[in-house]
Amino acid sequence: MSAVVKNALAMIGVRKQFHELNLRYRVFLSQMPLVICVALVALVAAIFFPTTLDNVAFQAGLIMLAILTAASFLVPWDRLPYPTYWVIPLLDFVVVAALRTGGAESLSGLSMLAVFPVFWLAWSGIAPVTARIISFFAPLLLVWVPVLTSGEPVTAAGLADPFLIPIIMLAICVTASIFSLSETDKQGVLEAKDRELQAVLDETRDRSRLMQTMMDTVGVGLVAVDKDGHDILMNRRQLQNHMLAAPPGNNDPNERQLHVYKPDRTSPIPPEERPVLRAVRGETFSDELVWIGEGKQQRAMSISARSMRDDDGTFAGSVVAFSDVTDLVNALAAKDDFVASVSHELRTPLTSIIGYLDLALEETQLKDPDGSMAVCLSVALRNAERLLQLVSDLLTTASGPAKIEQRSADLAEVIASCLASATPRAEEAGVVLVNESPDDLEAFIDHDRMCQVMDNLLSNAIKYSPAGGRVTVSAWRAEGSVGFEVEDHGMGIAEEDRGGVFTKFFRTPTVRRAAIPGVGLGLVITKAIVEAHGGTIDFTSELGKGTTFRVLLPAHGGDPVRPTEAASADRI
Repeated sequence: MSAVVKNALAMIGVRKQFHELNLRYRVFLSQMPLVICVALVALVAAIFFPTTLDNVAFQAGLIMLAILTAASFLVPWDRLPYPTYWVIPLLDFVVVAALRTGGAESLSGLSMLAVFPVFWLAWSGIAPVTARIISFFAPLLLVWVPVLTSGEPVTAAGLADPFLIPIIMLAICVTASIFSLSETDKQGVLEAKDRELQAVLDETRDRSRLMQTMMDTVGVGLVAVDKDGHDILMNRRQLQNHMLAAPPGNNDPNERQLHVYKPDRTSPIPPEERPVLRAVRGETFSDELVWIGEGKQQRAMSISARSMRDDDGTFAGSVVAFSDVTDLVNALAAKDDFVASVSHELRTPLTSIIGYLDLALEETQLKDPDGSMAVCLSVALRNAERLLQLVSDLLTTASGPAKIEQRSADLAEVIASCLASATPRAEEAGVVLVNESPDDLEAFIDHDRMCQVMDNLLSNAIKYSPAGGRVTVSAWRAEGSVGFEVEDHGMGIAEEDRGGVFTKFFRTPTVRRAAIPGVGLGLVITKAIVEAHGGTIDFTSELGKGTTFRVLLPAHGGDPVRPTEAASADRI
């Protein structure tokens, strides 16, 4: 719809598109151009040719036009058979004929008023052939009837002289029909696209409601942020988390104002290190533990983030998930406290028992070294020591991250000392220990903790090696790092069991079937100590052929060593 038509409709209070109006308004508006033009003609006649208004035919035309105009507005055309409203433009031809008859002597060109019903019929787009026939013959009768009824002789020249008017009307009708068909096609295309767009919008709204409902249903806080850090979507659970972390009295805090703490529950996390801001920078991470809020309302959150990419691979935002793990963290803390308390209570009497057993065994061996009592006391002492080691391991795992005090020490001396301590056990099991380490290997380590690592690895190697087996310890220096490995030729580890080797209390089915003693804590403790040094531990194994554990440590306590450096290390 053109701007002129829009402005014209706006002047009479119509704000919709023409095709959006009901049929009664469209019929009335289509009648208005003729009404306005006839009103101007009547005004001119009243000013310059007042006698014309006294003409009966002219008056009849004006009255009939008024009646048709009122009918165009009052008749409910949309309830009548379509297109009944054609009666209005058809009778408009009669109106024009009456006006021409009554005012032809004073006002020339009144026949041209027929252009309005002609244009209306053509623009309606209904029965275009019929509209063209009417648009030719109605104006033809309009100009011929006065010639035929004038009383003067009818000549060919008299009939041909006004013949140009119906031809012009026919040309106008054809042109208007063509434009009408074109506009109708365009309108059809636009309406089809509008329906498609509306369907897409409805589907989008339905999906949006479904997504929001699903997000509000899950028990995990979810928030989606764009590349600039603005929230795109947030579910109800995350809104609760957000308000829990908000400072008192601040109902709309930003990320930097929230109370977010490290796992110790008291140290604030710097804004640039907070999970959401890290996610905005495009970082991807899983299970980051933080505490939000303060006091008794404080909650533990396990946070994971995944970045979103557009079709070009450009960062477009992130989705961050907040899982409330307060109950789990509290349960684990209570479990560790319980284990530590029980282990501590067991350690004191065990130490006393071992001491007295040791004294009793010494006295018994002096009196009857080969007697049954000495054998029984040896068994009791060995099992008491084993139980004390188990209690020590439980205390170590319950005490949290390994605390180390690194200083310059000789790793080769640690290896030699541990091998010497393990020799009696190896001899008892029929296992040969081989030291392929250099005589001197300086490293920045905690001497006692590294002895614990070596003892655990040697103990496992001896325990899982058959009689007559061989355990080899080797060490080397690489650029910026030192490493060692413990290799045995024992039962090995199956492929499906390797993922749980460094898990608390994990023992392979093969070990359980062989009834080899242990609780599965040694390697967990070993890994914690190695990682506390900034080092790495890995292993290779083949079922039935043996296992090799490899440890790599920073030579000077600097940056953590990457696992791949172990493969490229130059051994001494």
